Amino acid sequence: MGNGEKMEDKQFELIEEPELFKNARNPQGELGDELLDWMAKNHENLAKWGVSHLNVTEDDFILDIGCGGGVNVERFLKMSCAKVCGLDYSALAVKRSVQLNQKAIDEGRCEILQGSVSDLPYEDNSFDIVTAFETIYFWPDIADDLKEVSRVLDDDGIFFICNEAVPKKDDERQRELIELLDMNIYSGDELEEYLRQAGFSDVLCILKEGPDSVTGKIITWLCVIAQK
Repeated sequence: MGNGEKMEDKQFELIEEPELFKNARNPQGELGDELLDWMAKNHENLAKWGVSHLNVTEDDFILDIGCGGGVNVERFLKMSCAKVCGLDYSALAVKRSVQLNQKAIDEGRCEILQGSVSDLPYEDNSFDIVTAFETIYFWPDIADDLKEVSRVLDDDGIFFICNEAVPKKDDERQRELIELLDMNIYSGDELEEYLRQAGFSDVLCILKEGPDSVTGKIITWLCVIAQK
């Protein structure tokens, strides 16, 4: 049975699979492979919704931080932008992303690197758009890391955040997740404050609440678009 079939059969909630979910910070080994498959499948609707708010042109150079298995890198490449770079802390995620996007890499339209948001391996003003899907929860120092994002963005460049989780008061399940992963969940107001402190302007927060039109599940999605 392949990983994709295994994930579809299990249909589990990750909080009930703590050893698997711990891989969210740095996917490794067989559990990491399994988690990357789960993310690609279960974050697809979120990513499509978020990207619908972005204006991507054929001249854009894009960086996806925390690129995971490379699904969103592939998504942007299909939008015919100039070049897409992916960065992830996980060696396994980098390997998977390279495999998925090998053709574009060979053509010089894509580059995948292993690294940290706290020390981005790119020159100043390198990108028109920087994206972060479901990843800022794990950034070591959100204030300084946003300054690093600003450094690699061109003047008037766009930083885009897409999150499935927002803070929910008295939500025991969310508290379990935070403790399990040592993560931070930010509200739109909190992110706007951090972004403005890092030098961003024209911060737009878009919240989607209610039943997902595809799955019917109750969702609370947040995307943030900030201009340097």
